[in-house]
Amino acid sequence: MAENLLEVTDLTVRFGGLTAVNKFDIAVQRGTIHALIGPNGAGKSTTFNCISRFYEPTAGRILLNGVDVTRSPASAMAGLGVARTFQNLELFGELTVFENVMIGAHVHAGRSWADALSARPSGVVDHIEHLLQRTGLTAYRNTVARNLDFGHQKLLELARALAIRPRLLLLDEPAAGLRNREIAALDALLTDLCRREGITILLVEHVMQLVMAISDRVTVLNFGTKIAEGTPDEVRNDPSVIEAYLGQEMVHA
Repeated sequence: MAENLLEVTDLTVRFGGLTAVNKFDIAVQRGTIHALIGPNGAGKSTTFNCISRFYEPTAGRILLNGVDVTRSPASAMAGLGVARTFQNLELFGELTVFENVMIGAHVHAGRSWADALSARPSGVVDHIEHLLQRTGLTAYRNTVARNLDFGHQKLLELARALAIRPRLLLLDEPAAGLRNREIAALDALLTDLCRREGITILLVEHVMQLVMAISDRVTVLNFGTKIAEGTPDEVRNDPSVIEAYLGQEMVHA
C-alpha cells in the first residue's frame, strides 16, 4: 500500500495569460492532516478544484492511491473516496439537515440522490444518524438547512461530505467565520476523524490557530508557487513564509 494517498506533481493551471498555479507538487500521506496555506489569490482553491476535478489542469498529474485521476470526471470522485466542502456553503437550503446528509450518502445507497431520499435504506439511515451525532447536529435533524446559524451550516456541510465515507477529505476554509469555541470543537472533531477513523484530510485554511494545532504537515503557496513545506513549527519559522504570509505577529503568537 502506497504511503501517500494523494500525489500531485507539476500541477499548472492557466486562465488565459494568468498562471494561477505553477508546477505545484504536494504529497499527502495516508492517515494525516495536511494544510495548504497562503495569501488570498495564492492558488489554493484552484488547486483544490483540480484535485476534486472541478477544474482541468493545464499540465501536471494527480494520483489517488497510486491511480492517475488527472482526467477523471468530477462525478467519479465520490466513488473513489474523495469528498470536499466549499469556501462558500453549498447546501440545499430548503431541505432538512437529515435530507442534506442523505444526499451525500446516495453514492452508497446504490441509486440516485432523489431515490435515496425517498427510499432511505436502513443501513444508510443508521450511518447518517451516527454522523449527526458526531457533528452535534442530532437536535437539528428536521431543521431546514437555511434556518441554521452559520456555525451549524458549516458542520452540516462537513457531515454531508463525511456521508460518502471518504478516504480523502478536502476542506476549503472549514473554520472561516467560526467563533473561538466553534473552532476548538472543530479542532477536536477533525483530529478525531483522522486519528481514530483514519480519514486523510487536506485543508485550505487561514485560521492559523487551527492549522498549527492539528496539522502534521503544512504546505505554503504564494502566487501559485510552493514556497515552503514542513511541520507546523518549521513553516512558522521559515523566513520566506513570514515575509509572504504569516508576519512576525503570528510567529510570536
